[in-house]
Amino acid sequence: MIRFIILFGFSFMFFMLHYTGDINKFINMKYAYLSISAVVIMGLLSIFEFVRISREQIAAEKKLAEAVQSPECTSHDHEQHEHSHAHHGHDHAHGHDHAHGHDHAHGHDHAHGNNTRLKRFVSYFILFVPILTGLFLPAYALDSSFVKAKGFSFPSFEENIANNPGAHQFLKPDSSVFYRKDDYDNVKNKQLAEFVNRPSINLTDEDYLKGMEVIYNTPEAFMGKTISFDGFAYKGQQVDGNHYFVFRFGFIHCVADSGVFGMLVEFPKNTEIKDDDWVRVSGKLTWEYYQPFKQTIPVLKVNEWRAIDAPKDPYVYRTT
Repeated sequence: MIRFIILFGFSFMFFMLHYTGDINKFINMKYAYLSISAVVIMGLLSIFEFVRISREQIAAEKKLAEAVQSPECTSHDHEQHEHSHAHHGHDHAHGHDHAHGHDHAHGHDHAHGNNTRLKRFVSYFILFVPILTGLFLPAYALDSSFVKAKGFSFPSFEENIANNPGAHQFLKPDSSVFYRKDDYDNVKNKQLAEFVNRPSINLTDEDYLKGMEVIYNTPEAFMGKTISFDGFAYKGQQVDGNHYFVFRFGFIHCVADSGVFGMLVEFPKNTEIKDDDWVRVSGKLTWEYYQPFKQTIPVLKVNEWRAIDAPKDPYVYRTT
């Protein structure tokens, strides 16, 4: 029965994540078919397990009923039991020295049985934890507290993180870890062609990650162009009074490879924005030397900006 509960629990948990829409806080919805497949497969397995258990119960009940309805068999079994008991008493009288060894073996079996039950309990408990947390704990969206806790760094343009694909990405998206070098060069050139001839770059939710990666890969091609995007503000302790980072959390595949992506933005003097305030910014791309990173980085010099409500889905996803 426990196997049935676990299988059904996982199936129901994934179903509820899809039903409530919280699934997009854990995976790139491009890969939602995988979790839907998990719902179907584990649902079918739970049905199979339930049918198997039901058949075993019916068979046991039928066997018990047959035993009750067969008094001759019961009487015969009782006589055999008495005969065995008498025989056991006779052996016990002649083999008394063996009793201590028998008790020792029984103790060993008892300890082994306890150990097996403990391992089984731990295994089931580990499987129950994600089901309970997935169903009963709220799914919170990531915010600037994640950035504060982890900090962030900006890899140099020449640096390649291919040797460390498990590292969290910050500021600059880098999908090169998912391609061979020659393949990534082709992808990079193709994506550059999508953006470079636009008179202005308005990064929507659909092309935010791709557009940011293109801009950071070839910033010189976009210097002086107007770039617009939405994000939440993050001041931190590393920038002066007129500069804020404007970020979006993005998923390549799932929350395990998520990162916080965006740009350092120069606002007009005396601008007051709090961490996690959502803004829409528009301005010209320029260069600035940023001391904490000890390098020159692209910076958006704002011409226009305004406060906006947080979007229903605060995340952006890599769709191509």
